[in-house]
Amino acid sequence: MGMISLPLKRVSPSSVFYNETLYSLPLTTPTTREDSVAKRTPFYELHVKANAKIVDFAGWDMPLHYGSQIQEHHQVRQHAGMFDVSHMGVVDLHGTDTAAYLRHLLANNVDRLSEGKALYTCMLNETGGVIDDLIVYKITPDVYRIVINAGTREKDIAWMRMQARPFDIKLVERTDLAMIALQGPEIKDKIAKIVSLDHAETIRNLKPFTFTVCNDWFIARTGYTGEDGYEIIFPAKETAKLWQACLTAGVLPCGLGARDTLRLEAGLNLYGADMDETVTPFESNLAWTVIMDPKERVFIGREALEKQTQQGVQRRLVGLVLDGPGVIRNHQKVIVAGNGVGEVTSGGYSPTLEKSIALARVPAEIGALSIQKKCFVEIRNKQIPALMVKPPFVRHGKKVF
Repeated sequence: MGMISLPLKRVSPSSVFYNETLYSLPLTTPTTREDSVAKRTPFYELHVKANAKIVDFAGWDMPLHYGSQIQEHHQVRQHAGMFDVSHMGVVDLHGTDTAAYLRHLLANNVDRLSEGKALYTCMLNETGGVIDDLIVYKITPDVYRIVINAGTREKDIAWMRMQARPFDIKLVERTDLAMIALQGPEIKDKIAKIVSLDHAETIRNLKPFTFTVCNDWFIARTGYTGEDGYEIIFPAKETAKLWQACLTAGVLPCGLGARDTLRLEAGLNLYGADMDETVTPFESNLAWTVIMDPKERVFIGREALEKQTQQGVQRRLVGLVLDGPGVIRNHQKVIVAGNGVGEVTSGGYSPTLEKSIALARVPAEIGALSIQKKCFVEIRNKQIPALMVKPPFVRHGKKVF
């Protein structure tokens, strides 16, 4: 199947580059590989040259950090950092039935999208469980782009192809592209040093969850850190030049470790930890990504979600802030006197708050957060006091609970 042809905004034949010169925390139990057989992104040699600690992440050799996970976290919160996210899947869809197909495939409604805008949503199974969370971009009425998680990439594409059979569409996995996330409060001011001046103002003026296409670059105002920023999808052959342009602009490389602590502070779910095929969006703080109107739109998982709504949601995802010694880790028990037991889904240390925080799934009756509640987290057979709060924990570098 051939590659999709995007409606590009041609401006000049010149490069989109403005400058042509060219306390480690556990993530989701990464392992160092000495004789790697994992997949590698186009940035891999650049990571090695930058002395990154390489770990196995979802079958990919990826940087955990470049020396200090804490410093990289603060770099993004206070300045600007770059993340290699080329391990994520990019899938282009085109054809006369593309919109109808996506209305059936996704829990959010692509009818809400106009050209140049993006939508965060979940792709569900028949029981309402989350197969993956993803972002879908509308390029034209018949052309859409989807970005999916690395760990679910193969099963996602198999599911998408199976569901596409009744529709007149083409589905193309774009393995020729690389992807980088530029995040932090200073990134808008630095972007002109990374892209050509012809494009800088357009990119600076993008609104959240919108995008533009500049030559062969697809630039979206999205991210996974809770900070301002962009995600750029571009030809893999231009990787080295983009990396150097970012370094020259003072945008420093950051690894998976900082990406995890940043997203946790922002209260953003991690697939495989905070949600999976056994839980619904209603149990994962993602009810806002499900659009039930109009009633005539039949999407995969709708019937199960309607049934859950009628019966009442039994579990909720909440935030925890530890009020004692230790670090909250995944799968630890959450205890509220007389109200049952919950479980930590994502836990760790917050460099911004200098204390441990977590997301946890608890019984619905104690997860209704009209007020903050005291609870306990079981750490090494001891019940450590904690405060149950509504995520996020940090917004724009400041405490928000």
